[in-house]
Amino acid sequence: MSEGVDRQGLAFGVGAYVLWGLLPLYFRLLGPIDAGEIVAQRVLWSALLVAGIVIAARRGALLRAAFTDPKALANLVASAGFIAINWLVYVWAVLHGQVLAASLAYFLNPLLNVLLGVVLLGERMNRTQGLAVALAGAGVALFAFGSSWIALGISLSLAISFALYGLIRKTVSVGALEGLMVETTLLAPVALGYLLWLGSKQPMAFEQGPGMAGLLVLAGAVTTAPLLLFSAAARRLRLATMGMLQFIAPSLQFLLAIAVFGETLTPTRLACFGLIWAGLAVYIIGGRRPGRRSTAPATR
Repeated sequence: MSEGVDRQGLAFGVGAYVLWGLLPLYFRLLGPIDAGEIVAQRVLWSALLVAGIVIAARRGALLRAAFTDPKALANLVASAGFIAINWLVYVWAVLHGQVLAASLAYFLNPLLNVLLGVVLLGERMNRTQGLAVALAGAGVALFAFGSSWIALGISLSLAISFALYGLIRKTVSVGALEGLMVETTLLAPVALGYLLWLGSKQPMAFEQGPGMAGLLVLAGAVTTAPLLLFSAAARRLRLATMGMLQFIAPSLQFLLAIAVFGETLTPTRLACFGLIWAGLAVYIIGGRRPGRRSTAPATR
């Protein structure tokens, strides 16, 4: 990474991706709970936690500004939708033994960030980075050939939804804390409605005892901490730098899938990961070439 990298942003990014990399361990503790219920609980407890932080930090004026800025609010409506999709698919994947598919998605994200930066932000992509994207595309094609459509759908939906979320949060003119407050506030009515509907059909997870209830309440902190770190880092670092940091999370998820959860790494899947890892190696080499400057709009 270049000498000009924002050190605070770098620390925020590393912290976010380490926490995300270990997240499957938390969701496995929740056992056979409905994925929708887990996500709804995440939304509500995150909203309450962030609201408390906003009050304690006396950021109410900034929060009101976010809600009254039509352009920012429209962007945050979109980012809320993308992160909700990402949460739901990810939780379902972990609960159904698809952590390898999830890790593949986040290995793809750095290269997908390159494409978004080129197409939407006017960032430049050199030849080695183009080769990296091509190798990743070959890896995805091989994964599609050797895996189920469910696994492929998990990988692509996670990669695309999170890349778009990161792009919006990089460009929206709202602080990390206020943005997360707006997102969870927008999602809270949907989450509450789903929990009320689910409670009328079947017993709720809170009824399983104080231990399970405590784990669900913890979802607020588990969700909020890495998202705040990520949002803060995304506003300080280039998309390319964020992409390089993102290697941390899928590496941890990959190791957990094989060593802890006992998922099978078939030869086809290994070849798929090999192509994507090769693409990432090429991408890093290309990213270190001098004279490559992002034209992404500056944010504060």
